[in-house]
Amino acid sequence: MVFGIVTAAVHTLLGVVLGGWLGGPAGAAVGAAAGLLLGAPFGWAVAGARSYRPDARGGALFVVDHTWSLPNTVLGAAYLAGHLAAGHRLDRDACRHRGRVNLVEGVWPRYATTLGTVCAGAGPGVQRHEDVHILQARLLGPLYLPLVAANYVLFTVAPVWLLYHDHAHAPIDRVRRYFEVGVYPHTWHEAIAYRVQGRPPR
Repeated sequence: MVFGIVTAAVHTLLGVVLGGWLGGPAGAAVGAAAGLLLGAPFGWAVAGARSYRPDARGGALFVVDHTWSLPNTVLGAAYLAGHLAAGHRLDRDACRHRGRVNLVEGVWPRYATTLGTVCAGAGPGVQRHEDVHILQARLLGPLYLPLVAANYVLFTVAPVWLLYHDHAHAPIDRVRRYFEVGVYPHTWHEAIAYRVQGRPPR
């Protein structure tokens, strides 16, 4: 329960600070409402699913997620809010004491997607892969998302990965596959996660 309350409070306070910086007192009020709108569902999920262990390790992960990795956590909270608004369900057993929030339903049938500490559509066969992304975000903090975005842009316009791509097993014969089996699995964060678990799409 404490983790959930603090989560909602941190998101609300962040909204106040950012809103006040951008728009003075009125902006602070709008920011507080936006922060609470994201933080309350996220706090509910964290508390209801008991995402963080009630020990030193769980507390340390919680602190990292709400300080150094806060930009990733806020994005995950927005992602969670969208899923809940669409009627998607928490996978409470997968969340419990794992330092993440799992959703049963994903965005795309073939893929699990993780933003911040929120993981949607991951089964046992890909959960370790998705946990790598959570670890990457925790390690790199505010640098993680810019580095991921920069790699996508670079590999889209300068496809150096074509030099080492497995053309025999994953031919690129149309535009969609350029991104699906080319750019996507060769980005640094996905390449690392696929080495831990899973096989790149073919």
